[in-house]
Amino acid sequence: MSKIAVVYWTGTGNTGIMAQAVGDAAAAKGAQVEYIGPAQFSGTDVAGYDAIAFGCPAMGAEVLEETEFEPMFLDVEGYLKGKKIGLFGSYGWGDGQWMRDWQDRAVAAGANLVCDGVMANNEPNDDELAQCKELGEMLC
Repeated sequence: MSKIAVVYWTGTGNTGIMAQAVGDAAAAKGAQVEYIGPAQFSGTDVAGYDAIAFGCPAMGAEVLEETEFEPMFLDVEGYLKGKKIGLFGSYGWGDGQWMRDWQDRAVAAGANLVCDGVMANNEPNDDELAQCKELGEMLC
């Protein structure tokens, strides 16, 4: 059985909806799923999971949430080499540059991205939720 962490931050609840879809799909494939906030996750936790889904909405000028999520992700980057991960999040403006930058960071850290980051413009629609479920299945 795979052990998967869904590490996410949500402000409006949209990224939380996405996190639930990712985790539910992984659990349906038989994975043990843990939902974790960024304040409860660090680089030393990475080795305890077979795969990790990271979720964060775009904030400010299309960046990761700066108070909790960015410091946590900065810490885990050094532990991601060879780790199977997925990225997801919502946005309300811009064109998804935050996700492209985030993917570049993960690849530079040596992570094994299972797919392109899943993005939802505000509340995720049915297609975006289906992409979240696919991400969850790919982590298994």
